[in-house]
Amino acid sequence: MRFMMLMIPKGYEIAKPGTMPKAEAVDRMMKYNESLQKAGVLLALDGLRPPSEGARVSFAGGKPKVTDGPFAEAKEVLGGYWMIQVKSREEAIEWASRCPGGPNETIEIRQVQELADFPEDVQAVARKYPEMQPKAR
Repeated sequence: MRFMMLMIPKGYEIAKPGTMPKAEAVDRMMKYNESLQKAGVLLALDGLRPPSEGARVSFAGGKPKVTDGPFAEAKEVLGGYWMIQVKSREEAIEWASRCPGGPNETIEIRQVQELADFPEDVQAVARKYPEMQPKAR
């Protein structure tokens, strides 16, 4: 089972462009990331730049509209993510609980929808694009 663990740092929604974490926090997080890797559960991870450097594309009325960050209505934003492969939701929660997050950080855990989770007609459409299917580990 694949799970995405989404880091939601409170206050990041108003972070100025170029905001960077402190070296001590990065050191703690890198040790945690290393433990995920050594356990063989880590598939991918990345930190994200602040929303003030981002953009959103919305499709109201069927037409794309671009809004540059920061986003005034944002209450929670992503600061980074991990993609892990574990045996259960409980194991994903265990890994998230080990993260050296600070008092203003939350990790949301979301299971990835696998192709097998969809109805057969949806699977048939997706199978037309084998290059878009995740590689087995």
